[in-house]
Amino acid sequence: MSIVSPVAVTGCGVLSPAGTGLAALADHLAGGRTGNSEPQTPDAPDFPPHPVRALPELDWDAHLGRKGRRVMDRSAAIGVVAAELALAEANWPDEPTTSGVALGTAAGSLRTQIAVTQDTLRQDLPYLVNPAQIPNTVMNSTAGHIAIRHQLKGVNATLSGGAASSLLAFRYARMAIALGRADRLLAGGVEELSAPYAWGWRQAELLPATAPMGEGCALFAVTDAATVEQPVAELLACEIGLAGPRQRLGDGLAARINRALQRSGVTPEDVDAVAVTASRNSDLARAEQLALAAGVGEQPRRIDTSAVVGDTYSASGALQLAALLATWKRENAAAGAIGLVTTVGLDGNVGCLVVRNR
Repeated sequence: MSIVSPVAVTGCGVLSPAGTGLAALADHLAGGRTGNSEPQTPDAPDFPPHPVRALPELDWDAHLGRKGRRVMDRSAAIGVVAAELALAEANWPDEPTTSGVALGTAAGSLRTQIAVTQDTLRQDLPYLVNPAQIPNTVMNSTAGHIAIRHQLKGVNATLSGGAASSLLAFRYARMAIALGRADRLLAGGVEELSAPYAWGWRQAELLPATAPMGEGCALFAVTDAATVEQPVAELLACEIGLAGPRQRLGDGLAARINRALQRSGVTPEDVDAVAVTASRNSDLARAEQLALAAGVGEQPRRIDTSAVVGDTYSASGALQLAALLATWKRENAAAGAIGLVTTVGLDGNVGCLVVRNR
């Protein structure tokens, strides 16, 4: 089995219910503090009676300017600001045609999609829908806004795979760089909390009544590790698959963990920490625990983001990676430490990302 070439992380931009940046996330995790529980959106009064973890109030105009803010919905604004933070740390060379975006998301902005749909039904003929919002109804709107705002003219991809969406984005970024399709990518995930989104989860009864729904975005500037002297971290193998009807979720995840470790050239004993899925669904948590016990044993510590950021669905993997890097940075972890980011979804998607601290 071939060993993968590492992809270097050179910058990170995080917006989470803990606040802005890795330090805020690390402080909340270390102190056992919960993230912000008050939605900062106009539809906050319409949320169901369910706990949430929402982004704290942010001065969007200060980051985006009034002109830029007018053409973005909230999901796009979250992604663009996270990209701004990641790029500021990465300090990329000015080569826009070889720089791009790989973004994981469930469906884009459900809030905007429903608002435009409602306008077509409620407004007087000839359907006085705000035309500026129509481009924001497509799933790849946020990735497009990020590319336009930051002049990234290369690969631009949006990946939707449920809870595995962010890991799919990391895997896509690795392949694009390895195949020479791009030199640098912003890779990660975004999920926006809104009343329609919250009611959907509430009515589907996929989360326990005490498990908070969350939102946030984490984007990582990644490039070929051979071109970077001092990266923040290295992304090694990323294995994702669908546990079919004849394979239990735990077995499916355990198989991906084993394969990812082998392709990374590390052993289960090398693993220092595991950033686990934030979902409080008991079936998923049990499957993940069984898989980790089989794949790496009980020794590696678990980093659980559920109390801080809640279940952020498609953005979970990206925020789990952010939590791992934030914890390592706060603790001044040794270079070479190995961590895992795992995901398991009700749709059968399972996956694992191997990370090395630098």
